[in-house]
Amino acid sequence: MNRLLIALTTALLAAQAWAAPGDEQILKLATNAGCMTCHHIEPGGKGPNGLPPIGPAWREVAAKYKSQKGAQQQLTATVMAGSSPYESHWKGKVSGLAMPPNKVVVSEVDAAKLVAWILSLE
Repeated sequence: MNRLLIALTTALLAAQAWAAPGDEQILKLATNAGCMTCHHIEPGGKGPNGLPPIGPAWREVAAKYKSQKGAQQQLTATVMAGSSPYESHWKGKVSGLAMPPNKVVVSEVDAAKLVAWILSLE
């Protein structure tokens, strides 16, 4: 339990170091929902045992989806319902195969706020 608390605190502090002013509220939401367990803001972070991170960095997500029509709705739906390991488009770039459904830990309104923030990253 202490290791988990230390890991989550470290992830939050690292995320805050890369955050722009005013992002603290969205980072608190992401941390409380468990997003920071698998995702980083900046690319290049390592996951468990030095493997690639579990999920893609949010700046990579922003770069991939920013110009796609309907990205906000598509990614919000993915956050809520999870993703399929058979349709993973991050395969080979991350160590996780699928994202679990998050509807039990975050509301759709909050998920949409988080996705909008992710897509706003440069």
